[in-house]
Amino acid sequence: MMRTTKKRPTFAEFKKKALQNKDVSKEYETLKPIFDIKKQLISARIKKGLTQDEVAKRVGTSKSNISRLESLNNNYTPNLATLIKYAKALEMKLEVDLV
Repeated sequence: MMRTTKKRPTFAEFKKKALQNKDVSKEYETLKPIFDIKKQLISARIKKGLTQDEVAKRVGTSKSNISRLESLNNNYTPNLATLIKYAKALEMKLEVDLV
């Protein structure tokens, strides 16, 4: 007897279906700005060729704090002073836009 395996949905398919739920969609919109900031932090650090440990030393904190700051798997919300220090460690500026 041959087994047929059900095709797993792609992340995009899963996300599209999940966002059809009103509560999920509301929570997603609430968290999206935080995740966007964290993705920008990670991307900027990688573009600068720095490790989390190197950024931590420049900021004056531990690698675990930088890891928590960048983590997409927690609900830690960085404060503005932390983001400014992080940007300076990358020799960048932090800009905030209200749209």
